Amino acid sequence: MPDVGATGSGHPAKPISVDLCASDALVDGGAGLSFDVVYCARPARGFAVRFRGRVYAYLNQCRHVPIELDYQTNQFFDVSGNWLICATHGAMYAPETGACLGGPCRGGLAKIDVTEHAGRVRWHTAPNLFPAD
Repeated sequence: MPDVGATGSGHPAKPISVDLCASDALVDGGAGLSFDVVYCARPARGFAVRFRGRVYAYLNQCRHVPIELDYQTNQFFDVSGNWLICATHGAMYAPETGACLGGPCRGGLAKIDVTEHAGRVRWHTAPNLFPAD
C-alpha cells in the first residue's frame, strides 16, 4: 500500500519519480512531450522540452488564461526554437525558467522537476502534483 499523505489523498507523501521518455526523444528546440498529471486535485497536462542540452518541464497552462500552450501537438517553441509560446495569446516564456518574457501573461509557468540519467528522463511529484491514474 502506498504511503498516504497527510490529507489521506491516496497519493504518496514522499516525492516519487515517474519515467517519462528516453533522453533522445527530446530534441533541442524541437518537439516536446506532453504527459497527464493531477495538479491541485484536478486533471491537467504537463510537458517537457529540451533546450540548450537540458530538459525542462512545466504545467501545460498559459498564465494569461489557463489553456494549453501548444498550437500543434507537442509544439511548444516559437519558430526560432528559443522561446516557449502560447499559441492562443502569444505569451512568451523562457525555456530555462518558465518566466514570462512578454505578451499577456501573469507570472511564469508552473515548474515540474525533472532529472535525466542513464538515457531516461523522469519527472518528480510534488505536494500538489501527482501522476494521473
